[in-house]
Amino acid sequence: MSSSKSASKSTASKKNKKLNSSQVEMKNVSKAYGETWESEEVLKNISVEFPAGELTVIVGPSGCGKSTLVNLLAGFEKPDVGEVTVDGKLVTGPAQDRMVVFQETALIPWQTTLENVTFGPKMRGEKKGRSLDDEAKELLVKVGLGEFIHKFPLQLSGGMQRRAELARALINEPTVMIMDEPFRGLDAMSRSLMQEFFLELFEENKKTNIFVTSEIDEAIFLADNLVILSNKPTTVQTVIKIDLPRPRNYKMLTSAKAFKYRKQAMDLLHGEAMKSFAISK
Repeated sequence: MSSSKSASKSTASKKNKKLNSSQVEMKNVSKAYGETWESEEVLKNISVEFPAGELTVIVGPSGCGKSTLVNLLAGFEKPDVGEVTVDGKLVTGPAQDRMVVFQETALIPWQTTLENVTFGPKMRGEKKGRSLDDEAKELLVKVGLGEFIHKFPLQLSGGMQRRAELARALINEPTVMIMDEPFRGLDAMSRSLMQEFFLELFEENKKTNIFVTSEIDEAIFLADNLVILSNKPTTVQTVIKIDLPRPRNYKMLTSAKAFKYRKQAMDLLHGEAMKSFAISK
């Protein structure tokens, strides 16, 4: 291949990556709730980057404000101080470039799997008709639900519902996926299968992913970057770069490197949990 063709291919690759994912940043973000004279500061001076095309996992003590952080990233709420940006542009509200998969299923119970996936684009009037249905069916096949397109949510297992929600998010072509403990409540086997499936999907599309979890092993298994939060008022304790090769498998969690990451994260989280326990007493 000539050097000019190589350069052209490299430029196209970079362009596709840019279109597929976005750089997200929180700069000096603080958030409190309640009246001025009796407010509770939840987040305090949070500054953290979520690199484009990488999977960043957030962990922290129970009740530290992880869901508040998700709401700010999604644009559902605004910070009291500081700013959230996507590719340098200020986040002022929800937008199609950021899709959220929540802890609890948000599928519409009276719609089929196919209708749930196509609902958003139809409501916005951006896509419609057979082409939209074909795109949705292709996505559902990709997430292993090709035979369940006409089933209703109650006819799907918990893991299937999560996969349907992933398809519903992906059809909107976001550059950022925000996952708020999406596998919480699944049994151990379903959860491990969803983790493996989610990684396959991530490694295929390389969208920017921000994944919140309370499970350390899940965090290490998934993450490129592990953000560890403190107790309230919440700050960023540290960011650990998880240097495990991709594609990943569960055997990697038994490696010395994974054990080191786990110990580092657990030591920090245990210290913060003890602070919370002391305050509650």
